[in-house]
Amino acid sequence: MPELPEVETVRRGLAPVMEGFVFNEVTLNRPDLRFPFGDDFIDRVQGQTLVRLGRRAKFLDAELSSGERLFMHLGMSGRFTIDENVQGEFVHNHGTIPKHDHVVFDMSSGARVTYNDVRRFGFMELIKPGEPSRLDDLGPEPLSNALSGPALKTALKGKKSRIKTALLDQRIIAGLGNIYVCEALYRARISPKRVAGRLTKSDTDTLTRHIKDVIREAIDAGGSSLRDFANTDGDLGYFQHSFDVYGREGEPCENCLSAIIRIVQTGRSTFYCKTCQR
Repeated sequence: MPELPEVETVRRGLAPVMEGFVFNEVTLNRPDLRFPFGDDFIDRVQGQTLVRLGRRAKFLDAELSSGERLFMHLGMSGRFTIDENVQGEFVHNHGTIPKHDHVVFDMSSGARVTYNDVRRFGFMELIKPGEPSRLDDLGPEPLSNALSGPALKTALKGKKSRIKTALLDQRIIAGLGNIYVCEALYRARISPKRVAGRLTKSDTDTLTRHIKDVIREAIDAGGSSLRDFANTDGDLGYFQHSFDVYGREGEPCENCLSAIIRIVQTGRSTFYCKTCQR
């Protein structure tokens, strides 16, 4: 599933052709993705200006001129592709299968933005002003000033779960996923088996710094080309070439040469070095 850096990469690709432009035409090629669109989806989006295209955790957050917000989640295989200055025909081959083109936005910028999703685990959801949403209870963004060593220490206070599991709780840090938790814990030299509530102030200061670093580096690299992820021009990300531990079971740790270990925690693969991470 695309993680925060991948979603941010997609946001940056879409913003120049969507932000500040009108949805001239909205086409739905099926009534639902993971959830139904609703009978009034087209009426509520078509003709509106996309005032600002943001990101919250792993969601794209589009503010419309009507005051409504359009949340878009890529699921496991969702992709946005862009064709500019099209007049009824696609001009680029993005490597997607046309029968999985489920949503098409024709923008006043001259761009056609297509959402393609083979597995249909993604979704789009319109939220009216003041209406509760699934984003309301999320924790701070990893790169925001709200995430700091002391803030993380407070959030983890009394937590009896393992630190790897705690960091995947979106109420503690928004958008932090399995890959980058493994990488940050390795850089911080903290074992994923540590009890979250027992981390010291020094631990959380170090961990927070490495969380921010690994997320920044992944965004700069365009994300990770795991399975189906690609950015809006069809290119795959390449941060996976920089993984220290993720997916490297049995390979030598670059720091101590001990073999990287894989374990399963709450149904997710965890990769770490038992020599370096304590």
